[in-house]
Amino acid sequence: MAVVPILPAGEGQESAVQRDIQFYMRPGSLQLPALPPLSLYIHLPWCLKKCPYCDFNSHAVTGDALPEQRYLNALIADLDAALPLIWGRTVHSIFIGGGTPSLFAPDSIDRLIGEVRARVRLTADCEITMEANPGTFEKDRFRAFRQAGVTRLSIGVQSFNDDHLRALGRVHDSAQALAAVEEAAQSFDTFNLDLMYALPGQTIAQAGEDFARALAFEPPHISIYHLTIEPNTYFAKYPPAVPEDDTAYAMLDLITERTLAAGLHRYEVSAYARDGHRCFHNLNYWQFGDYLGLGAGAHSKLSFAHRVVRQVRFRDPERYMQQALAGAALAQDDEVARQDLAFEFMLNALRLRHGFGLRDFTERTGLATSSIEAALLEAERKGLIERDFARVRPTERGFDFLSDLQALFLSNGA
Repeated sequence: MAVVPILPAGEGQESAVQRDIQFYMRPGSLQLPALPPLSLYIHLPWCLKKCPYCDFNSHAVTGDALPEQRYLNALIADLDAALPLIWGRTVHSIFIGGGTPSLFAPDSIDRLIGEVRARVRLTADCEITMEANPGTFEKDRFRAFRQAGVTRLSIGVQSFNDDHLRALGRVHDSAQALAAVEEAAQSFDTFNLDLMYALPGQTIAQAGEDFARALAFEPPHISIYHLTIEPNTYFAKYPPAVPEDDTAYAMLDLITERTLAAGLHRYEVSAYARDGHRCFHNLNYWQFGDYLGLGAGAHSKLSFAHRVVRQVRFRDPERYMQQALAGAALAQDDEVARQDLAFEFMLNALRLRHGFGLRDFTERTGLATSSIEAALLEAERKGLIERDFARVRPTERGFDFLSDLQALFLSNGA
């Protein structure tokens, strides 16, 4: 599962003013010495069935067919309207998330990638990731996505145990999951498996069986998440019985041990990869890079010479299509307040095992490192970070108490 910038369910939306590029380029309180790398996120919001734990902007398919071509037309119109904000910049990665993007036909994905290529400059090695679920698996379908231009597949397996898949409300079974992963391994040089642990009724032994099955495919990248009960979900209203915290910690210890033995290194709180297979797109999020989000409920974070801006598209797919086709897809468009920049940076960068460079902090936020010195001293005193003159890294304790570490930067004096 990737770090996907979408609007959680239940948030309100007000129509934002569609602004000219000169509005973003006007003088301000920041002076960014350079713009960070730029990524593109594209949200395809439909899935076969809404999972009870999911708080992403996803909608179960109703009726006979998806409005694929109309939605693609809206995405293209949305990109056209946003081009002045990123003019001249190179896109380093594309992430097609959802929902379940693999519900879209390979021909539609081919058209989408082609339309993007026609409008923006991509790096020669641009990483193009697409999320796929085993419930949409058909033989040769994943290979067709590869031929359409997708370079990296992220498969939402979650578990290989049929009882746990039913408890999670997944539409696939273990046999479909195994077949999907096998084809992904044959079709893609790099791919990701999404797994979850601390599932309803799950034992440590069962978690170990899931990891063993996943590792048997020698995946180059695995994302492993603790099941959390999010607000505005079915599980929030009807909480399932999940393992105790001590059991969940034991599962995480098992994950860490087995992934390391398999040559997968934990480079982020929930991400494990072989050398050369880290996800650039998610790294760009965590390093406070820029991303333009297209699609229903998609978020953007864009930097300009004197400000950092966050935007949100309309969340409802039908309304999004109407607004995007009219050239007005934005529901929210806000400048990040100077006093919030340090916390927003740390919310992402401290998730990384290697932490962040102090120079990167200054370049990405426009703030002096002196603005976070008090918080760094406190984090160091509590044993949550280690640092030198160039870098700040979370310790093992900092990883375990990440929320406490991030919270230290909430009230910096910038």
